[in-house]
Amino acid sequence: MCLSLLPGGGQVYNHQAWKIPIIYGAFAGVGVFIYNNYQDMKLMKDEYLYRVSHNDTPLNSDYASYQTSNIYSLYNSYNRNFQLSVIVAVGVYALNLVDAYVFGHLFDFRIDDDISLNMSPMLQSTPLGWQPTLGVALSF
Repeated sequence: MCLSLLPGGGQVYNHQAWKIPIIYGAFAGVGVFIYNNYQDMKLMKDEYLYRVSHNDTPLNSDYASYQTSNIYSLYNSYNRNFQLSVIVAVGVYALNLVDAYVFGHLFDFRIDDDISLNMSPMLQSTPLGWQPTLGVALSF
């Protein structure tokens, strides 16, 4: 149970440890996007709120050439990208769980070269009573 909540824990249990760097690499990439978009969103929000309360005077000289409406548009863009990055992070975690779950069920699944189909005659009863009906039984 403890391994199931840790990203990559199910892959360790399924003897697929080679997937762990891929999982943590995906989390690291999404984490960078979340962090950068949040920092830029916060910067644009502070800039916009300062301009609104100080008659369009820029807070940061780097954004002096931007209009206040453009600062607000940039804030919305970074906010949307931040939210999308969080959704992608949840998707990566869900994909990790689904992968571990599916391969956990297939862990003991064996495929041998000796797969055969056996056919044999059988007698089958009907729902109305015992009326023998001839049939064929197939088994792997």
